[in-house]
Amino acid sequence: MAVGYSSFEGDTMKKKVLILVSYLLVAVLASVSTLGLESWMEQSKQPKLQQLEELILTRFIGEAEQEQLRDAAAEGMIESLDDRWSYYMSAGEFRTHLETANNAYVGIGITITVKEGTEGFSIMVVNENGPAAEAGLQAGDVIIAVEGTSTIGMEASGARDLVRGKEGTQVQITVLRDGQEQTFSVTRREVKTPVAEYEMLEEGIGLVSIVNFDSRCAEETVAAIETLLDQGAEKLIFDVRNNPGGYARELVKVLDYLLPEGELFRTVDYAGKENVDMSDADCLDMPMAVLVNGDSYSAAEFFAAAMAEYDAAVVVGEKTSGKGHFQYTYELNDGSAVALSVGKYYTPGGVSLEGVGITPDVEVSVTEDQEAMIYYGTLDPREDPQIQAAVNALK
Repeated sequence: MAVGYSSFEGDTMKKKVLILVSYLLVAVLASVSTLGLESWMEQSKQPKLQQLEELILTRFIGEAEQEQLRDAAAEGMIESLDDRWSYYMSAGEFRTHLETANNAYVGIGITITVKEGTEGFSIMVVNENGPAAEAGLQAGDVIIAVEGTSTIGMEASGARDLVRGKEGTQVQITVLRDGQEQTFSVTRREVKTPVAEYEMLEEGIGLVSIVNFDSRCAEETVAAIETLLDQGAEKLIFDVRNNPGGYARELVKVLDYLLPEGELFRTVDYAGKENVDMSDADCLDMPMAVLVNGDSYSAAEFFAAAMAEYDAAVVVGEKTSGKGHFQYTYELNDGSAVALSVGKYYTPGGVSLEGVGITPDVEVSVTEDQEAMIYYGTLDPREDPQIQAAVNALK
């Protein structure tokens, strides 16, 4: 009995020693971990984002790219504002943005979309007198390779980047046409995208389609109107469907040409500074209509609102997006940029369109197929329900 008791006591003492050692090890490990954290914190005196970037780049076990980290951080900061009109652009995105705003780029003059049910990109539009048209490319061709690189599975932005390049250089475009592969050599050059297009419809009604309110908008819109007037137009339809907006200065010039004397465009910026643009007495006195849809943004829906408030036009189509904030674009030191909402704007009647938009006087919907054709400019006006509704309203 004495031996058994002694054995049990020995086991108990061993367990106590092991438990004590375990506690000591946990304490030491916790101390080491804490000391490591304190050491890192003491060494890192940078602002939080720089500190986090350094930590990821030096300690993260996976792959990390500094530029991607900074883009993501900047994008996250803008998204935290919960403002749908403010956005961040990487350096590459900002370059594309500038091309778009200038309505000019170095390329071949085509508009592409993913070809459903097939592989490649369908050419929807070939700019008249552009490099692609001169080389023989046609609407309906399906691009399957650029410079020998297959476009299968590629995003549209990737295909665009392959097609574009330095002015004066050539690019090889391989397409499917009627089931046969053909390759065209196209010389890149500056392509100016048309901002305002026009055509005469029935019974003296002229149609002016305004693509955006960026560079050259006022110049081309006024020229389109005057050409139609010379051709005998007695009524006008302005199409700003799928128009994303643009520069206030271009919008004001167009409205000043069309509307009588009065207030056109009122803004109040982040500092409370107010600015009002006025129209002179000269105006265009004739029946007019404006076409809008859910993708009529900013200057486009403001154009329709101003025309309606002056009783200068009937608005036809679908409810607009509802934008009432204006943005300034600030370029950052690495070539990226941020478009930041810095103020609010109001219609001539003092109305903010933010979150409200415009409900047309004549509401007309279209099918998905018609909507796509309107976007690419391939729907004949005689088959366009919204254009025909505007024609009937003007009659």
